[in-house]
Amino acid sequence: MRAEHRLIFLLTVGYRRLQRAIEQETVAHDLTSAQAGVLFYLGRNDGALIGDVSQALDIVPSAMTGLADRMERAGLAKRRRDDADGRSQRLYLTAVGEGLGKRAATRTKVINSRLMDGFSEAEIDVVSRWLSSLQEKFPKDKDG
Repeated sequence: MRAEHRLIFLLTVGYRRLQRAIEQETVAHDLTSAQAGVLFYLGRNDGALIGDVSQALDIVPSAMTGLADRMERAGLAKRRRDDADGRSQRLYLTAVGEGLGKRAATRTKVINSRLMDGFSEAEIDVVSRWLSSLQEKFPKDKDG
């Protein structure tokens, strides 16, 4: 195996470095990357069921409940019972959450551009397809 094809190692190190860069960016704005993900999702799906947010972001339900609690205390989102099913809850953006989500989206675009810098559109298409295929090759656990 050629050294540059150590995909697990390269993916792991790349993920760690990218995650640190994202955390540094979000912490500077009193926002975690998990919270930013929820804000992005709600920006397109305001009033989504908490379970749907959890599934879309690949967050286990118990962690999503705690995340929703923290976001509500921070004034980023509000929970309301679902009209059709009183056991379910929906998550809505607050004005503060919407503003932070828009600023975080702008910063994310800058990071995303940096990730693509120096690569052709065709190369990015291949990388994107490969990364997307990981979800199919390694599906979530039935419990998570």
